[in-house]
Amino acid sequence: MSTPDALDTRIREQLQGHPVLVTGADGFVGSHLVEELLRHDARVHVLVRATSSGMLHNLGGLRRQITVHRADLSDKQAVLGVLKVLRSDGERPIIFHLGAQAHVGECWARPYETLTANVTGTVNLLQSIVDLDLDIYRLDTAGSSEEYGNVRADVREHYRFTSDGALLLDERSPVNPQSVYATSKVAADFLTRNYHAAYGLPTVVTRMFNNYGPRQNPRFITGTIITQALSRDTISLGYMDAKRDFCFVKDGARGHICATLFGTPGEIYVYGSGRAISIADWYDLIIRLGQEGGHWGKKELRATHDRARLGRTEVEELRVDYSKLAGLTGWAPAYNWEDGLRATVEWFAANRDQWIGRVDW
Repeated sequence: MSTPDALDTRIREQLQGHPVLVTGADGFVGSHLVEELLRHDARVHVLVRATSSGMLHNLGGLRRQITVHRADLSDKQAVLGVLKVLRSDGERPIIFHLGAQAHVGECWARPYETLTANVTGTVNLLQSIVDLDLDIYRLDTAGSSEEYGNVRADVREHYRFTSDGALLLDERSPVNPQSVYATSKVAADFLTRNYHAAYGLPTVVTRMFNNYGPRQNPRFITGTIITQALSRDTISLGYMDAKRDFCFVKDGARGHICATLFGTPGEIYVYGSGRAISIADWYDLIIRLGQEGGHWGKKELRATHDRARLGRTEVEELRVDYSKLAGLTGWAPAYNWEDGLRATVEWFAANRDQWIGRVDW
């Protein structure tokens, strides 16, 4: 196992001057991953969706340090074009595939777009690598903790539980997706491993557990709580008893890098904080930290059914055992919840113009 400094040195040795492509790079996790790759002096290519404005929301300040490719993952010819340019950049490229429709609630309003982005987009990327006979160093497909869903009673013996009965999920736990989004991520996960088995592509799958941090879409639970607290006295939320394993986004970005650089092709690597907390307690923690930081005063909570997940699709409990990745690389969370949330609240407080038009409360 590496110490943090030794691990950082190993990462830099692998990435310095190396061509890297990040799909979904202008998104929340993708933009933090790009920053971490640049910190290690990688030659970073980013694939972002083509829009009429051409605006980079999260990467604008890094424009001179990256090579931007505008294409839609659902357009195979466009993906081929990007990979041809990547091939001309020298060494065997590393690909981080984060491009996706990533909002669970949104998948019911846009099921076809979710499947097209997450499944067709993944197979377009994989098949284009095969069609071009592109010699890659590694490809990481970003999965999701949502793939696990709820415990299936018929295979309960295949799950792990702590001595006090809490669920503990790892790479061998059964998947049981509860939403179109989760099912699309399971499909992308298996497609990635299919192409490893069939063509020998050096792929890995990573499953992150509930990232949060600066620049996250305010429609996710952490941003929903913070933006409401910054804007009004009564905070409206849905189901409060679900438990989640929250991982600060900078730790999440390092997890992607560690699994991709040092993981074994064909394998899955899961990571998060290794702790679970109820949404009710997460809310209490955020409100307390915001009050201590002088960002807001007393708040009233209103839990309503109309903000809960659709039907019976709520996932009750997610908590990860990240020992496989830790044992291989020394990866462990560098941020505790308090420090991560303080940084997140500070960002939302200082950047109202970047989120106020995106809230759904």
